[in-house]
This record gives sequence, structure tokens and C-alpha cells, in this order.
Amino acid sequence: MTSTKNTNSDLALLATSGIRRFNTLANQTPGCVKLTLGEPEFDTPQAVKDAVARSLAAGKTHYPPNNGTPELLGPISAYMGRQGLDYAPAELIATCGATEALSATLMALLDPGDEVVVPSPAFGLYETIVRAAHGTVRFLHTGNNGFSINEGQLRSVVGERTKAIVITSPNNPTGCVYGADSLDAVANVAAEIGIHVICDDVYNRLCYTDAYERFAARHPELREQTVVVDSFSKPWAMTGWRIGWLAAAPEVKAQIEKMHQYLISSIPAFVQDAAAVALTCDVEPMRETYRRRRDLVVSRLGRMGLPLTVPEGAFYAFPDVSGLGMGSEELCERLVREAGVACVPGTCFGCEGFMRLSYCVADEALDLGLRRLESFLATL
Repeated sequence: MTSTKNTNSDLALLATSGIRRFNTLANQTPGCVKLTLGEPEFDTPQAVKDAVARSLAAGKTHYPPNNGTPELLGPISAYMGRQGLDYAPAELIATCGATEALSATLMALLDPGDEVVVPSPAFGLYETIVRAAHGTVRFLHTGNNGFSINEGQLRSVVGERTKAIVITSPNNPTGCVYGADSLDAVANVAAEIGIHVICDDVYNRLCYTDAYERFAARHPELREQTVVVDSFSKPWAMTGWRIGWLAAAPEVKAQIEKMHQYLISSIPAFVQDAAAVALTCDVEPMRETYRRRRDLVVSRLGRMGLPLTVPEGAFYAFPDVSGLGMGSEELCERLVREAGVACVPGTCFGCEGFMRLSYCVADEALDLGLRRLESFLATL
């Protein structure tokens, strides 16, 4: 038998995804309503599916350029430009989703022992990648600051080995949006210390406030230190396509593309024209559906007496469940087994006393899940 001594010692200490664990538990429970995954129930736009069919018919099944075809990188560059982000096609890499973009970026930046600041609660992927690269995560707890970033608190977790900070706005799991104060706090520290700012912007098209700003647009003076990560998965309901991209200044991008090349070589050739078509598809109807569901969830959770910071983006709610007399893991396990509704405990995001509820499910499933949650809470 192979011993864990012969594997990556840092990776061996990490558990598998808690989100997937609770989703699996829900799958094993007949009739359970799953409010677990960030998986849009919408189908990929028909124009995108038609485009990939044309690419296959045209024989686009061979190796494409490592970083992406000109037919994809050009439209991505133009798309970012319309959002106030000035990146040439040569500064872009088409990736296997945001996951690979983040992996390639962090592996390219980190030496063993380097530190990465992650505001928490946070998506567990960041810690996993950093640990796998033999780095260390320094968590910046934001729960006592309305899930915003305080400059003084940020400075307190930055050390001599800090190499980068990862920011996610709109945030997963809270749905909160970083305001100007948070973005400026990150910029001030990054400029002074010289660390990289990795912007996981995958929910930027799913925002419900006009006050939203992207870090790279607000602080172009930090362009050389900034890496922007984006994805087709969430706004265009293309989670299964595994297509994303990253943008970085030439010197940084040149190092990241080495990792990208050795991790996956390239994304499939036949999906790239379709991804370019997606950039022309209107996501507003889906966004408005999520906004409507957000309002419903906020109202219903308020009626249940669960405190909640109103999410301003993405499609998650992160209510405070600390007053229910049990930990979030026990609560979510009981919800599955006793109520037939699955949520994700806050411990999966480094934040006990909360749970994440995803509202990117069909209206009927969301209503049923909320009714089951309310009925369960009434028994406590």
C-alpha cells in the first residue's frame, strides 16, 4: 500500500470539497431539494451551442494555440475594454475555467513558504491551491466588518512572506460587493508592500447594485501587480464547458502561461468560437431572475428570523444561524435528513455560525426548499 509519506504532504492534509460532500449527501437523500451548488439551472444560450456544432463540423478538433485562438482572445479583449479594462489579446490566456486560471496564477507566483491573504469567508479553492503549491494562507476575517475589508486589519495579517491577496467581488459565499473603501484598502497595501492582487471576478456580470466597481478598473496604476480572472460559467450558464480566462501585464502573464501550458496545454479548439459567441449574448434576463430570487430569499429568511447581510451580487445568501443552538455542520446535516433541503455549512468557507444557500435553482425548487427550511426551524 502506498503511504501518504510518498505524496504531497500539504495536499494530504486537505479534505475534499465540503460543498461537494453536502451535495452528495443530498443526492443520496430521495426528494431532497439541493440549494448547495452554484449551478445555474438555465441552459446555455442556443447561439453558443450552435457555434460549437459548427466548429465540430468544420473539423476544429486539433491543437489550438496554447493561450487561445485569435478569434477568441480578440473578442475577450474588446469585451473587457467595454468594462473599462484595457488588456490586449497578447495579455490574455484562455483557461479551463476560473479554477485553472487561479491555479496557474498562484503556482506561477508562489515559492514554498510564501503567503497569500484571503479575506474570509471564502471559497475553499483558494486555500487548496495555495497549500498544494506549498504556500500558506493568511485569512483576513471580515465578519466583524460587514464582510468588507478594513485596511488596518489587512495590514495586521500581511507579513514579510506575503506575495498576493485574492479578492472576490461579488463574493462567494456572502454575495457581498466590495465598496470603494475595501478596494482602496487593498490598493494602498498592495502599492506599499508590492504584493499581487488576484481578482476572482467570475460573478461580475451578476451584480444588483450600481455602485459596483472592479478593482482593476478603479486602480489601473497597479496594473503590473494585478491579475484578473473571469469565466463563462456563471453568467452564461456554461459551468460544464469549463472555459475561463485571465488577464495580466506581460511580465506576469509570461510566467503564468508557462504553468498553463504544462497544466493543460490549451482549452479544446472546438469550444473557442462558441465562447466568443457567448460574449455577444445578453445575460440580463438571467441576472434579473437572480435578482428577483434574491429579493424573495431575503424576505423569506427575514420572516424566519435569520439575520442576513443582503447580498448585492452572485446568487448566494449567507444567513447567520449561530442562534439556533447547534453548529452549522450539524444544522445542515439535519436539514438534509429531517427536512429534505440541502445547504452548505459556513465551516466550508472558514466561517462557523453561518450557512450558504444557493438561489440559482428553479423557482419551484427554491420555494419548496425555503418552505422546508421554515418548517424545520419552527420545530427548534
